[in-house]
Amino acid sequence: MAERVLIVVDMLNDFVHPDGKLYCGQSAQAIIEPSRKIIEHFRAKKDPIIYLQDSHSPDDLEFQMFPPHAIKGTWGCAIIEELSPRAGEAVVPKTRFSGFFRTDLEQRLEAISSTLPHKPEVWVIGVCTSICVMDTVADLRNRDYPVVVVLDAVSDFDQEMHECALKRMERVYKVKFVKSGEIV
Repeated sequence: MAERVLIVVDMLNDFVHPDGKLYCGQSAQAIIEPSRKIIEHFRAKKDPIIYLQDSHSPDDLEFQMFPPHAIKGTWGCAIIEELSPRAGEAVVPKTRFSGFFRTDLEQRLEAISSTLPHKPEVWVIGVCTSICVMDTVADLRNRDYPVVVVLDAVSDFDQEMHECALKRMERVYKVKFVKSGEIV
């Protein structure tokens, strides 16, 4: 029975690989190894892992705000090779910042919750801290899930926005923070 769930946010070639359309820079590269260790830990414990995958159509309205990226079926939309999902691990395509917007993430989490006397603790890693990570965390907290964000496994384009997002998640959403080496 899973007491916790891991959500891996947008660890895609377009964000994490240096040739990606919206490469987040060295900070994104730096979270690959801690993310891999966390994923392996969850796999060893047989805790559920859900990958969120930005997945846009070529004419997506989001491209009015950001350059085209993570277009369905392209290399840029693929989860990075180092963190590839295994059989049984869910991949939830999304078209907006929050993993809940027009996806089945809520139903997946409710199915896990239905096997427990309480909601599972949801751990979150990935990119970008101030956009998709924070918006997904907000929607998790709005649904009363306890949330843990792994500090050395989240990254952003902009360090100032990264720090602001962490402060907001701590002060407003009451998120718990850990480092990858603190996982039990």
